[in-house]
Amino acid sequence: MSLFIFRHRFWFFALIFWIGFALAAVDHVNMAAAIARLAVPSLDLDTGAGRAVLRVVFGAGAGCMVAAAAVRTWAAAYLQTVVVHDSAIHSDVLVAAGPYRYTRNPLYLGASLLSVGFGIMASRLGFCFIVAGVTLLQLTLIGAEERRLRAEHPDTFAAYCARVPRFLPSLTPRLPPSIAVPKWGQAFLGEGFFWVFAAGAVGLAVTLRWQWAVALSVAGLLFHIVVVGLIRRRARHPPAS
Repeated sequence: MSLFIFRHRFWFFALIFWIGFALAAVDHVNMAAAIARLAVPSLDLDTGAGRAVLRVVFGAGAGCMVAAAAVRTWAAAYLQTVVVHDSAIHSDVLVAAGPYRYTRNPLYLGASLLSVGFGIMASRLGFCFIVAGVTLLQLTLIGAEERRLRAEHPDTFAAYCARVPRFLPSLTPRLPPSIAVPKWGQAFLGEGFFWVFAAGAVGLAVTLRWQWAVALSVAGLLFHIVVVGLIRRRARHPPAS
């Protein structure tokens, strides 16, 4: 079951976010508005001061999404995009460079930051569903990957786990620098949809117009589908030398 979930993980993530935003039909209070009112109970969101506080809350969410894009791009630069977005678990090589010196799962850390930043745009119930759903899904995926790594690299992976935290990053690197060379071009291309999502969040924080977030979220989703499709096709049919 976990392998099926891993193979279709993108669509499981997409389903969690879709359900989360659909829950606005049940809970009509936006999470950002709830946070603003919690911070300033007497706040009228229709005033200039209210809109300013909303911009701060949405700005914090946008900051989470920019951080998510940055972390995932950094990780993809060392792991390679074709591996990041492949439907199969890759356990032939243990990567311990770049962000993998601070946390064993920087890609999932980025997805968690996205769930918080994106979730702020949903309702209160939707926010809770998105964050909880992404967390549970990622625990399943991490478990599947780690079982494979333990089976194929028992001693090396055990030593790596003993030094590097599983999820929350350490403040300092737990491993010495690596000679691995990051490939930034393919990383930015493969994680470009995260940057598009982040741009939509920034636009919402600045303008408080939902059109920015909706339009760029759709654009980011389409970008991901097209780019990952091309990357996988290129991996299956590499150009002749």
